[in-house]
Parts: sequence; C-alpha cells; structure tokens
Amino acid sequence: MRITTVPISLLVLLKNQLKFMSNHFDVLAISSGGAVLEKVRVEASVNIREVNMSRKITPLADLISLIKLVALMWQEKPTIVHTHTPKAGLLGMIAARITRVPVRLHTIAGLPLLEKTGVVKWILTKTEKLTCSCATVVYPNSKGMLQIMLAHKFCSASKLKIIGQGSTTGIDTNYFNIDFQSPEALQLLKSSLNIGVEDFVFCFVGRIVGDKGIAELVTAFCNLYVQSERLILLLVGPFEVELDPLDCEIENLIKTHPGIRWVNFEKDVRPYMAISDVFVFPSYREGFPNAVMQAGAMNLPCIVSNINGCNEIIRDKVNGIIIPVKNIPALQEAMRFLHANRLVCISMALASRELIKSRFESDVLILEIFKEYQHQIASSHKATQ
Repeated sequence: MRITTVPISLLVLLKNQLKFMSNHFDVLAISSGGAVLEKVRVEASVNIREVNMSRKITPLADLISLIKLVALMWQEKPTIVHTHTPKAGLLGMIAARITRVPVRLHTIAGLPLLEKTGVVKWILTKTEKLTCSCATVVYPNSKGMLQIMLAHKFCSASKLKIIGQGSTTGIDTNYFNIDFQSPEALQLLKSSLNIGVEDFVFCFVGRIVGDKGIAELVTAFCNLYVQSERLILLLVGPFEVELDPLDCEIENLIKTHPGIRWVNFEKDVRPYMAISDVFVFPSYREGFPNAVMQAGAMNLPCIVSNINGCNEIIRDKVNGIIIPVKNIPALQEAMRFLHANRLVCISMALASRELIKSRFESDVLILEIFKEYQHQIASSHKATQ
C-alpha cells in the first residue's frame, strides 16, 4: 500500500514508482478521492482505494479516516505500507501498527511544523513523533532533513535512513529535457503570456504560499523591475488561501503587476521552464524539492535558499546561487547578478543538467527503493522466525 493525503502526490510524484513496483508487487494506491485518483489508476496501472483525508487538524474527520484505513488493512493484509505527507503518514502508520503490518515505512519530505508556533507547533510535533514511533523505518529525503529529525528527537537514529543521494522521486531526465520542447510551441506560449523576445524571465514553480518565500520573491522582483522593465516573473502554481494565504498586497501585486505572469497549477511545467532564464526558489523549508531538480534538468541555473534539500541539489556558484532564508536584499542581488552577467548564467545552465543526471536520476532511485523493500521484507521475516 502506498498512501498519500491527496492524489496529486501519487499522480505527479510517485506515478513511475507505482508502475515499476506493480511489476513486482500487488500495489494498492490510497488517497483522498476525486478525478485525479482515477487518473492514478489509469496512468500508473495500479488498483486504487479512496480514503478521504484532510490536510488540516480535524480530529473527528481523522478518526473516521483512521477507522477506514484499519478496516482496509484488515481486509487486504498488506506486507508493506509506505506513507507520504504528514496526515497520510500519521493515519497510515497508526493503522498499519494496529493491524500488525510487518513493514511500515514513512517518507518525510518536509516538516510544516518548522514554521509554526505555539499550540499548533506542539500538536504537529507530537503527531510527527507518533508517526515515527509507529513506523519500522523512516526515510528523510535529504541529509539536512535527517539532521533535523535527530535534533528534534522525532525518533532514534537507528530508524532513520536516506535512500540513494536523497529525494523522494528523483528526476526523469529523459522527460525533463529541453531538447524535446518544440520551438514553435514555446514561441506560442511566450506570445500567450505576453513575453517578448528581449525579456529576461525568472521562473518559480510550486504552491503560491508564504512558506515558499513568495512575498520575498515578489518584493525583490518589483524592486528590480524599477531598474529594468525587460524583466518577467513567471509564477506557476496554485494559491492556497485556506492553508497558507499570502498578504493581500502581495497577492494583488501578483495579479496586477505589469511584469508578473501567474499561471495556475499545470501538470506539465516543462514548457514554462523552457521559456525561462533563471529558476528562483526562496522557500523557508523543504524536504528535497522536486521543482529545483526539474529546473536543473531543464538547463536552468537556480537561486535557492540555504535550507536542506536545496543546498544539496545546488552547488553555490556552480549550478546556481544559494542565499540566506527570508533575505530580500540577498535574493534581489542574486537575481540582479544573473540578469547582468549572461555568461555566468549560461555557464551555470550548462552545469545544471549534468549535475542532476549524475546524482538524482529517477530510474536509479526507483531501483534503490525496490532493493529497500526487498531488504525490509527479508528483515521482517527474520524477526518473526
């Protein structure tokens, strides 16, 4: 069983893993319902089951979801339950522990609690520790995340393990390849977004929320735009008004500023990266950001904040620039520097793809996960003998 809170995680991030594992296991993908979950069944060629889960703190709804997961596990009797995302991890690991699933695996790709305070942080910390206590193995998806787990004492070091070089999914560099993008189609896309031939495009892909550093990015861009109107900030991703709303002024700038282009969620972000010059990702916290790997594979130099995951993908001054978190002047200067120094920008772009291919190819990671499943099954058999 592979469980995520929302089905888009299965479809966008885990689809290739599900397809590969279905050749070796009887795979059941579980997530909240909807049309996207049905797409998982079709595109990943695996069985699906709907168990609605909320990303918010909702005790009564969570109890109902937990009961459904327990009933499903009693019925299916899985050998492995592998969970992703905080809520699916909490409910899936508790249910797997209750039903005595032998191999209980949880991947941690980010910790929302790091940016919370007060009672909310206390609750999230306790639930994270509960998730880890129910798991047999916990996989932080970066070296930095492993250190954070140890520092917060979420679980013992013996439970923690990084697969490969890090990342949850790796990157399919055959898919994320600028050579396969049609120049004619890209020109049409630029025209539709009112991006001129001489415009220099900064791109961000991800949720348009505070934790991704959107306020800092918009502010830095607007300051630069005063100096040069041939700049474009291309934002690709959905707003999350209920979970992490932006300040009204920043949201208004995104929707009205003459240099900013906002595009809602796109399943295929490759064309948007292909028409860009620099990828900017000033996030406050991450596990191992797929968007940065995708941008690197698409030959984009990246400006990223100095946080775990980002600083493991980007080598400062080689394939991008690493800046302090929440630092508008540093972000603005990095953006100005790459815009002003095109040869440096080109040099970083040339280095980007090779660094991604050599360390984070998805086929290699999928094989490592498969080997890990085999190892954990063998270990569980020994433990019961």
